Amino acid sequence: MLNWLDSRTGLVTMAKDFLTEDIPGGASYWYVFGSATMFAMIMQIATGIFLTFFYAPSAATAWESTVAIYNNPFQHMVLSLHYWGSSAMIALVFLHLLQVLIWGAYKSPRELQWVVGVVLLVVTLVLGLTGYLLPWDMNAYFASQVALNITGTAPIAGSLMQNIAQGGGTMGTETINRFFGLHVWLMPAVLIALVGMHLAIFRHNGGAGPISDDPRKLKVGRFFPDQIFMDTVGAIAVFAVIYALAYFAPPFLDEKADPTVTTFIPYPAWYFLSLFGMLTLVPAQFELLATIVVPTLFILVVFALPWIDRSTTRNIGARLPIIWGTVITVAVIVGLSIYSQISITAKEAAAPPSKPQAQILAEANAATMAPAVAGATGAAGAPAGPMPGASVYKQNCSSCHGANGEGMPGAFPPLAGNATVTGDPGKVIGILLNGLQGKIHVGSSDYNGMMPAWKGNLTNQQIADVITYIRGGLGPNKAAAVDVKAVNGFK
Repeated sequence: MLNWLDSRTGLVTMAKDFLTEDIPGGASYWYVFGSATMFAMIMQIATGIFLTFFYAPSAATAWESTVAIYNNPFQHMVLSLHYWGSSAMIALVFLHLLQVLIWGAYKSPRELQWVVGVVLLVVTLVLGLTGYLLPWDMNAYFASQVALNITGTAPIAGSLMQNIAQGGGTMGTETINRFFGLHVWLMPAVLIALVGMHLAIFRHNGGAGPISDDPRKLKVGRFFPDQIFMDTVGAIAVFAVIYALAYFAPPFLDEKADPTVTTFIPYPAWYFLSLFGMLTLVPAQFELLATIVVPTLFILVVFALPWIDRSTTRNIGARLPIIWGTVITVAVIVGLSIYSQISITAKEAAAPPSKPQAQILAEANAATMAPAVAGATGAAGAPAGPMPGASVYKQNCSSCHGANGEGMPGAFPPLAGNATVTGDPGKVIGILLNGLQGKIHVGSSDYNGMMPAWKGNLTNQQIADVITYIRGGLGPNKAAAVDVKAVNGFK
């Protein structure tokens, strides 16, 4: 069977050639970082594909679908594995590059292998950044807003790049869709291509092996079975750590993103803490230096390292400037991260405490599962007393139109004092059921946001309730209530 398969595909011969690779210096646990990173990448792809089955990328549904994932124990565990797996992958890529740097394995003929590895680190950071927004909670929104604003400060094309990434002048459904596309399709495709290129170059050049004045005197080992066994142990250890973190420290989901809140203190991902710390330290007039110039120069220097280091040997003693530069750089990154953590903790201590996770999920579930009850109406037809549509509005509409219906300039029109809202109820029903796209003119201003179709996402009773609320209980609006029968009979 194997001979028949090999004669037609060559798979058996290829597998044999791959498994019988020579390893300079013999098998070692020092070599497991690359394989552990590969394992983390495979785990991220598998868990990520699973999560796309349950996630709905829009400003109206992203947070709600994430809440639903949190409410399912198995889905929640997969999400937690994906969350901590991303941190593990970034850490492993960084450690792998650091090991290559210290061992001098970036030297000729492995310059391009080093360059591809650095690009892989950048891509994993972009994956972490784009995935950070997707839950669409308060921290995701405001931390991503900081990142987008930093992008906008870049000279020449900064504002254009921000506009493209953001999907317009403000953050909303377009932003989620673009980050989702980058996180789920484009960046993983680039990542897989880079990993394939990295492995191809590695197999062409062979392993660098340990530092030695005469590599020919090193003993030679085999990839199979010794290194395979060590790589497997390393992968199991990585999974054990990720699983323990996912079980004992699942990611926190904050309240739904609300752009009208001005007091929220965003917390960046740990791998961006050093950048945040540097931004905190420098005066406002030097922010461009801290956010754009220094990180760009740092990446360029790391890229060019094989050509900057002119020593002809991998011996550490001959590369002391590079080694000391690496030690100082790592110390500065760690120091800035610690400073940033202390700074954020101090600000959070002075801010109002956030709600516990259980309370946030309970309130979200209550808003979704509570039976909708039509509001009582007064003699003039305007609703009187508590309005059930208020909670529907807060959960689904306030992130775009504002807590008090004030809207968002250029993107989402105000609902308070809006003649369309208080006019023909049939027009409002149609907008909520079928959505609205394209430019609209309200008052003296133009808006170009996207109103999602709520048909199928909210019940007809909830739609009637929220229309009643925005027509009769939002700001100065005092129009008549809308009955669920009007929604049921709308065509």
